[in-house]
Amino acid sequence: MVDSLHSGQSNTEGISELSFLPMTTADLDSVIAIESVSHIHPWTKGNFSDSLAAGHWAYCVRPQLADTVKGTYLDPDILWAYCILFPAVDELHLLNITVSPKLRRLGIGVKMMNAIEGVAAQQNMPRIILEVRPSNEAALALYQSLGYGQIGLRKNYYPVDAANGLREDALVLAKSIKLEA
Repeated sequence: MVDSLHSGQSNTEGISELSFLPMTTADLDSVIAIESVSHIHPWTKGNFSDSLAAGHWAYCVRPQLADTVKGTYLDPDILWAYCILFPAVDELHLLNITVSPKLRRLGIGVKMMNAIEGVAAQQNMPRIILEVRPSNEAALALYQSLGYGQIGLRKNYYPVDAANGLREDALVLAKSIKLEA
């Protein structure tokens, strides 16, 4: 397991660097608070617990003491974002990445993806794959801007409305990661 991730500096005003801390069961209430307002069909606390038990790489992102947004210092106990990664033999599968709705459009998602790509390179994993709803236009635009391309389609992958049995396809995206020689 990777102990910590760090993303480098960028143009994100007031945010110096993200610290990725391993997710623990103590974080799950904060994770669920963000998850439940962020997704049409959110993961359950059990889904996150199962990921932790399975040894997936799970991280929470919190501000550092010096970080500010619009001149206001941020509480380092507040969860900003989180991600769940599944390391396979030769690829890293991004299972879940979510930024708090209050902090979107500040560049945190880009920094997280850059850090995840750095981990893939460090771990000699030449590819990252992920699924995304076609209706999640913001996430799709982010991934495409970072060089992810569609490699497949999973029909009826995501639940939309359990009562009516409606489901949505998933676009499978991937990006090749340049490994150090």
